[in-house]
Amino acid sequence: MDIRILPERERQIYNRIRAKYRLTFDRLKIGEKRLKLLKIADLEEFLGGKDPFANVSEFPFWIRLWDAAMVLAYVLGGQKDVAGKRLLELGAGLGAPGLAAATAGYDVTISDYEDIIMDFQQVSAAASGLKGIEFVHLDWLDPPDLDPFDVLIGAEILFREEFFLPLLNIFKKYLKKDGMIFLAHDATRQSLPKFLKIAQKDFDISLKKQTLTRDGKEITIIVNRLRHKRN
Repeated sequence: MDIRILPERERQIYNRIRAKYRLTFDRLKIGEKRLKLLKIADLEEFLGGKDPFANVSEFPFWIRLWDAAMVLAYVLGGQKDVAGKRLLELGAGLGAPGLAAATAGYDVTISDYEDIIMDFQQVSAAASGLKGIEFVHLDWLDPPDLDPFDVLIGAEILFREEFFLPLLNIFKKYLKKDGMIFLAHDATRQSLPKFLKIAQKDFDISLKKQTLTRDGKEITIIVNRLRHKRN
């Protein structure tokens, strides 16, 4: 991609990141739209030889475009009649689902917990030709006051059990009474059923499965939809 076509602000952000890391863009086609997702070019170099799964709580999940994020991006990018609806992506990482939702017409807010992650997201939005997206620093343990959303989304965000209850509080704080939550995770993620067992006390939950083939292996992604229980 020719970085010179980026707006001045995002070009400065890109150059600031490039001073520290080698960069590349992942390309993701959503219908007739094409997303350009800025990411680290060499993950091994970024990790500095550390075993990424020696301590899962310290793994920088945001550096990869996960299969679950791609599936969720396709789901949201294909939705119709969503103009004017507010959507919040939680733990967005590279931000593919949120950016895809913006192509469908949602009013999108993308959130994460580190400024460096949001730098990548902002460059990706500009590179993809998307405007009007808001970016919010969101600490699940101390969430800011935001107007409620019609839709909350998250891909591969259930990796630490100590964050289950804070995440549920986020759902209750930000989701409109008639709103919907979309969560996408690899079917092998052991934390998923544990979280859903807790969540079902307050939410009605449904699911769909999507199977992908990567390097000759089948990968199953589960997309859960949650709604507030009706009194």
